[in-house]
Amino acid sequence: MKFIDTRGGETVTGAEAVVKGIASDGGLFVPERFPAVSREELNEMLAMDYPERAARILMKFFDEYDGEEMLAALKAAYSSFEGDDPAPLVRIDDGLFILELFHGPTCAFKDMALAVLPYLMRKGCDLAGIKERLLVLTATSGDTGKAALEGFKGKEGVDVLVFYPEDGVSKMQKLQMGTAEGDNVNVVAVRGNFDDCQTSVKKIFRDETVQTLLKQSGYLLTSANSINFGRLAPQICYYFSAYLDLVSSSQISLGEEADFSVPTGNFGNILAGYYAKRMGLPVGRLLCASNKNNVLTDFIKTGTYDVKRPFFRTMSPSMDILVSSNLERLIFELSGRDASLTAERMHALSASGKYTIRAEELKELKKTFAAGCTGEDDTVECVYEFFTEYGYPLDTHTGVAMNIAQRYLKKTSDDQAERRPMVVVSTASPYKFPQDVLYALTGNDVKDSYKGVKRIHLLTAMKVPEPIKAIRYLPVRFKTVVPPDKMADEVKKYCK
Repeated sequence: MKFIDTRGGETVTGAEAVVKGIASDGGLFVPERFPAVSREELNEMLAMDYPERAARILMKFFDEYDGEEMLAALKAAYSSFEGDDPAPLVRIDDGLFILELFHGPTCAFKDMALAVLPYLMRKGCDLAGIKERLLVLTATSGDTGKAALEGFKGKEGVDVLVFYPEDGVSKMQKLQMGTAEGDNVNVVAVRGNFDDCQTSVKKIFRDETVQTLLKQSGYLLTSANSINFGRLAPQICYYFSAYLDLVSSSQISLGEEADFSVPTGNFGNILAGYYAKRMGLPVGRLLCASNKNNVLTDFIKTGTYDVKRPFFRTMSPSMDILVSSNLERLIFELSGRDASLTAERMHALSASGKYTIRAEELKELKKTFAAGCTGEDDTVECVYEFFTEYGYPLDTHTGVAMNIAQRYLKKTSDDQAERRPMVVVSTASPYKFPQDVLYALTGNDVKDSYKGVKRIHLLTAMKVPEPIKAIRYLPVRFKTVVPPDKMADEVKKYCK
């Protein structure tokens, strides 16, 4: 399988796409075609465990990798997750399910991919003949950073540098990153929001001075963000697995469609669902669930993407994003894979903060996607009422997705054609955002994260994840704070 650049600049192998992370012209790598998964293959995958299902999907993109080695790597990666299934599907009510993606070492869905990415990168270097040491550069709105730090710590031939918005993550997320272990990791806070971090990281990738200095020092720059297809691809797998679990538990018959409600910020998680559908998975509707930063909701409804709007800090900080990088991949597909038009639109976004797709593209978009946004009060109410009714504590991001799912189900309740099982994608443990979750459940504020953890546990009896317990007394190693225009200097330090 070859990979092409959304802006038309280059064609590479799968291994090269993973190692490079982003194309030289700033575009993103996408597969030259969508590999098909037949009904017969889906039937075969019913009896498989999660690593086996994931290996079947990933090998369709990375066919130069060895299949048995891939499966072994996936089994090893997911062995660190709590429980027997890294992505269990929980039935809540008739036709309503939660896909739990928070059982990994950092209690967030990013673990599903970042537990696998180190293998894809290391093997990718071997296949591409790359000898340099990798510098994995990552911008995070909270979850990717810790998952990258955990996934790559102690790995030979690689260093990790994470940038996060100083005041744009939860206290627990900040503690997770600040206490990260490993001699090959570094964390820097940025005075700004996630968009500032992400924009600066993209500029660094195109900065020839930085690239030259790193090359002279024996480094090759790459990314662990979902702009890297190697980060995105493992996320496709849990859509397949969730669907197969619906079938194997007799909730639907093979071939019937299911809907997914996805809390969305950088558009990678929901894009993985779109890719699964393009591969043949019977996905009906993908609900793009946003918080007050509702740029994606407006885009899906109007066809205009406009980031010239207020930025809000919310209780779902991993979704506090206005420039959703992975949307470029969807725009590329909607345009009929027109690289020139995609590049033109991305330039317009950079220059003026806005672009508009054609009417026929918007019509195609709405065949799969629906969208909604949730304010803070609605999120709090959803988390509270859901726990009251079902005894299930949601984190604030999942609360956004559940709110949008419930509104959609109510709206379509009388439409037989639109009645499908609804899977709400749960992206984090409630214990990762304990203060906000406690407030939603009880109306009480606490300043200390671990007081929040204790009180949620007393209220819900939900097990406190071991990774949350483990970091409480670890020393904070990383305290550097820089403005966005100094991020490149932090990268250059690796050249010394």
